[in-house]
Formats: sequence, C-alpha cells, structure tokens
Amino acid sequence: MKKLVSAAAIVLMTSVGTSFAGGIPGAVGVDHIGLTVPDLKQGIDFFTNVLGCEHVYTAGPFSDPKGDWMKVSLDVDARAETTLAMVRCGPSQNIELFQYTAKDQVKTPPKNSDIGGSHIAFYVEDLPKAVEYLKSVPGVKVLGTPTPVSGQPNGGETIIYFQTPWGQAMELLTYPKGLDYEKTTKARLYSVHKH
Repeated sequence: MKKLVSAAAIVLMTSVGTSFAGGIPGAVGVDHIGLTVPDLKQGIDFFTNVLGCEHVYTAGPFSDPKGDWMKVSLDVDARAETTLAMVRCGPSQNIELFQYTAKDQVKTPPKNSDIGGSHIAFYVEDLPKAVEYLKSVPGVKVLGTPTPVSGQPNGGETIIYFQTPWGQAMELLTYPKGLDYEKTTKARLYSVHKH
C-alpha cells in the first residue's frame, strides 16, 4: 500500500500559483509529459545517451495487487504494474517514462494520425548535423528529409521527424530567424531558442 500511496502522490502533485484564464484553478503550467516505453532501461539509455537528457530518478514498481486503484486512478488493468523514471531535457522539459506490465497492453505504438498519437520536438541549432547524428544511431529511423515551412504561421521553421528504436515519433526543428506568426501578433509560444 505504501508504494500505491507514493504513486498517487506522484500523479496528484500540483503547483500553487496563478491559474490560466478560464482554466483549471491554480494551474501555472505543464510540469511534465509522460510516455510509456517497452523497456525502462532502454528508454532511460536513449533519452540520456542519445538525446542528451538527464536522468533524475527512478521510482517503483507501483501496483495494487488486491485493489482497484490502478483501474480507478489510471484506467489501466487493475493488476497492472508500472515503474517510472523522470528525465529532464534541456532547461524546461521534464519527461516521465513508464514501463508497464499489463495483460491487455497494446504493444504497437500509435502513428501520428492515430487518436492518442504524439511526438516530442527538439529544437536544434544545426539541423543537418543533428540529422546525420541520428542516422548514425542504431535503431533510429529518420523519416524523409528536412522540410522548410512557408506560407503558414509556423513559416520560418525547418522540421524532420524520426522514430526511436521502439517506434515513438519525435521531431527535430529549427527556426533561427523566428516564426512568421510573430510578425502578426504579440502572443508568443515558449521557446528554448532565443532569436
């Protein structure tokens, strides 16, 4: 039960501060995103040794062998078990990696076009060098070639997608001169790139 309470505390942690206009009271921003990986050791290794993130901690395993906390609180099989690791990528993004054991687990990652499909985008200063690096990493699949965007609010960026060895979609992008939307509004997206 102690492990279960620890998992609940991790899932329910919130920050105190000014809320978004018309949103969740007290919400101040995104703390982390979560991804389920097939093998936590492989996930940590990829995020740290290939992507350059920092492994901060690993926690678990968490389960509720006789109760229904996993089903009620996480909407997974009641007998599922999970272990997690937190990594920090750059100055602002925390990513929570999960490895689950569950009898009804789907082991095929969703495509970007599938409901629930997702990707993580990494800003890079030298896109050709970053692409060549990824092409040298065993198991990584680089999709297509760098594509410059124009005629859209995100004009000014160049993008390319890639897949991790377990099939998770990711993206590299760069926009050294900023994005075209910045010419038409004072609203700004957060960016790790300062131009």
